Amino acid sequence: MSEEILRSLVEERWTALEAEQTSGERRLRVSHLPIVVEHDNPLAVAVDHKGHRHVLVPIPAHRRVRPGLDGPVLQLRKRPLEDDESYQTYADLACLRSDLNDLFTELCVDVLGTAEEHPENPLKALHHVLDRWKELFRTQGSPLTGEQLAGLFGELTLLCALLEKDPSAHRLWLGPEGHRHDFSSGSTAIEVKAGTGIGRRPRVHGLDQLDEPDNGSLTLVWLRLQSVPSGSLGTSLVELVDKARELCDDEGSLLELLASCGYRSGDADRYRGVRFLLEEERWYEVGPGFPRLTTRGLVEAGLSVPVQNVEYTIDLSGDFPVPLAAQEKSRVIDDIVREAS
Repeated sequence: MSEEILRSLVEERWTALEAEQTSGERRLRVSHLPIVVEHDNPLAVAVDHKGHRHVLVPIPAHRRVRPGLDGPVLQLRKRPLEDDESYQTYADLACLRSDLNDLFTELCVDVLGTAEEHPENPLKALHHVLDRWKELFRTQGSPLTGEQLAGLFGELTLLCALLEKDPSAHRLWLGPEGHRHDFSSGSTAIEVKAGTGIGRRPRVHGLDQLDEPDNGSLTLVWLRLQSVPSGSLGTSLVELVDKARELCDDEGSLLELLASCGYRSGDADRYRGVRFLLEEERWYEVGPGFPRLTTRGLVEAGLSVPVQNVEYTIDLSGDFPVPLAAQEKSRVIDDIVREAS
């Protein structure tokens, strides 16, 4: 269906709904559209008792919608609707300002058209459109340093492994939001360190970064990377970003996390030549005997050191500590994904 037809259709339906009598504060006046997506469910538009316009994208009851979009202009939430014949859950996108209805119409036309092109996953289509519109207002920051690029590559390597187990595993990636561990489900945490130099000498930031969660476990993943020329062996950073976006069930939330790391989708051309070869991967259980400095360890040793912004380097180049076996690595991934579900 063309954009012009879609625009005329939704405006006509909204106008008709606005003319109907309001039936209750929590009720929507709904009009289904001739666009069918997964499981033969139609898209719909609606108007609430305040006159706010909505577009409704049908989703399975177990799916989650992206949090954080809650006014003052747009509101996105999960909404179940029931009538005498059916019960259906929707991703409900509403415009809370009538003076922006014209702009909201253009956004909805984009949502409906994209969902029509990708009926197998209309929620992802909705998120994707919201992200495209957000990109209009983004500003480009300073380029990432070589160390930052290697670190991001390392975290994305683990993120892709988690997403292959669970498309919602991007919610475990807490490092970009300032959490002390890169990935955490609460009781299971993973810290990723990547380097391009000789040896295994990860840099630790803070006295709590290698402190395991209360009554939980912490695993340190060490990746030695080699920077390689464009077009040679290895994987480019952009390819790894694209892989994560493809695996993730909420591309927009992933893009927000990447932006927090300093990488935006508009930067792809800037980093297309950044390419790494994974030379070594080792996983370590962090616990008693592991080389580290922590506040807890200092207190247990009877030392009270009121210092901040502590950074130090640990040397894992020898035979100790012993890395985890392959099956143990798989167990850690299974544990953190299972606990988050």
